[in-house]
Amino acid sequence: MSFEMKPEIKSVLEKIEFVNRYKELSKQFSGNPNDINDRLENYDIEKVNEIFTKLGYDAAFDNEEKFFKVGVVDNSPNYTIWFNIILEYGMTEFIWVVYYNNKVRLGSPWSVYSRLLIDPSERIKKPVYRSYEELEKILKEAFLMYEDFKFNLINLYSEQ
Repeated sequence: MSFEMKPEIKSVLEKIEFVNRYKELSKQFSGNPNDINDRLENYDIEKVNEIFTKLGYDAAFDNEEKFFKVGVVDNSPNYTIWFNIILEYGMTEFIWVVYYNNKVRLGSPWSVYSRLLIDPSERIKKPVYRSYEELEKILKEAFLMYEDFKFNLINLYSEQ
């Protein structure tokens, strides 16, 4: 990898045991590699928004880039944090975005984090969903991870 993770991001990801939690989520929601049809490839934006609402989040869908922007925290002059979620081909791709003092601190997909944290060759597969019920379970765990990440990062930034 040509870049390194920012120290505060690395510290928080290690503290919340990101790699282990993401591996478990991937393992629990793995697709059948021999059956591409073993997924909910096309999703209804309104149904997905209903899941976000049920889980306590507002989401904005970016029609051009085809992702949901969720869980925006912008109540500090020093930092802004949010969660981008891409749902393509029955797979979930998660991206946490962090700005601190108007500088990007994080904005890569989760798949990059494990490679930067433990091993450049580490590949954790994206969680796969076959139904809206499975998608909801994946999102529920992803939001728990996001809340832990956000809480610890905000605490760290508040100390500075």
